[in-house]
Amino acid sequence: MALYLIRLKQAPATFQRMIDQPEDRRPAVSKVLEASGGKLHGMWYAFGEYDVLALVELPDNVSAAAVISTVAASGAWSGGETTVLLSVEEMLEAFGKAASVEYRPPGG
Repeated sequence: MALYLIRLKQAPATFQRMIDQPEDRRPAVSKVLEASGGKLHGMWYAFGEYDVLALVELPDNVSAAAVISTVAASGAWSGGETTVLLSVEEMLEAFGKAASVEYRPPGG
């Protein structure tokens, strides 16, 4: 399973719907994730460039792309960004593999 940090910008119409009828969206988000074999670890509202942040777990990048595509197609969001998160153990393994990779920089 992979972890993803998802940051979303809420569309103006979505803000209005939430003002008119406030709703805890975590159950709906959890349902979408669980249908793809995933799990919601947490969801927060924020000030700044993004309105909603979610930490989610999904089986793989294809599942993540499917969930994100479904959510994006709803029209509730005006933009967003997804970051794949690596555990410390995964990054240590990557550093170990990097030791055997050769790379010549431009002009080098």
